[in-house]
Amino acid sequence: MTLLTGNIVVDGVRLAYWDQGRGMPVIFIHGTPSHSYEWRDVVPHVEAGGFRAVTYDLLGYGRSERPVDRDTSVAAQTDLLAHLLDALDIDRADIVAHDIGGAIGLRFAVARPERVRRLMVIDSVSYDSWPSPTWRRIIDEHLDDCMSMSQEAFDDLLTRQLAMTVADASLMTGDVLRSYLAPHRSALGRASFFEHQVRHYDAKYTEEISDALGRLTMPVRLLWGEEDQWQPLRYARRLSDAIPDADLVTVPDAGHFLMEDAPARVVEEIRNFLAAP
Repeated sequence: MTLLTGNIVVDGVRLAYWDQGRGMPVIFIHGTPSHSYEWRDVVPHVEAGGFRAVTYDLLGYGRSERPVDRDTSVAAQTDLLAHLLDALDIDRADIVAHDIGGAIGLRFAVARPERVRRLMVIDSVSYDSWPSPTWRRIIDEHLDDCMSMSQEAFDDLLTRQLAMTVADASLMTGDVLRSYLAPHRSALGRASFFEHQVRHYDAKYTEEISDALGRLTMPVRLLWGEEDQWQPLRYARRLSDAIPDADLVTVPDAGHFLMEDAPARVVEEIRNFLAAP
C-alpha cells in the first residue's frame, strides 16, 4: 500500500506526495531508513478526524526524485519543507515528524516558528543521538563498499537494521518488510540509499539547534517507544527538559518505528494533541 497520490515540483525537484482532507493542515514527515509508507495506518485516520493531511517522500527517498547533484541533508530538507508549504498554499500547519523527520520538524520550528501551530516529534534523532552504533560502524567501515554491494547483501544489511526498529520483530516481516525494502530494489536504489540517506546521518544538524530549543513557544509533544533501540528514552527526556512545557508521552512495548508497533495509539495521541485547546 502507498499513501502517495501524485507528484509536485518544488524548488525545481519532484516530490511524491499525498494531500487529502479539509481543515487544519497536518504535515507528516517520515524518517530513515523509511519513506511515507510508514504513515499508512496513521494518516488516513487523522484525515478522517477533520484535518487536511499532507505527507511526502523526502527528496532522494521513496518515490521522490533522486537527484545526482542536490543536497539531501536534514538542513536542505528543512529548506525544502518551506518551499513545499508555499507550493501547497499553506501558511501555517501542524507538524508530525518521526526520526530524522523530527530533526527537520525541530529545525523548521526553530527557524520559522510563525509557520508551526503545533509540533509532535516521534522517536526523533536529537543532540548527539545519531547515527546509532550500528549505523556508525557501517559509515566508518563500509560506506564506500556498501554502495557497490549486491542486492542480496544489501537486503540482508537493511533487513537486520529494520528488525531493530520494532519491539515485536514479527511486524517487520512479509509484505511490510518488502515495502520498506522496495525503493532500493535496483542499483540506483541502493546507491541512492547510501548517498541521499546514510551519508547524511550526522549529529551536527541536531547539535547546532540544541541551544535554540528553549525558544520554542508552540505546543510540543514528544511521543516515544519505550523499547527504542536507536533513540533511547533518555534523549526524549533531555528534549522534554529543553523545550518549554513540552509534553512527553511514552508507549510501552514499542520501539523506534512506533507506527508499526502501536499504530492505533499513535493515531489517538496525534488526534488528541491536535484537538487540544
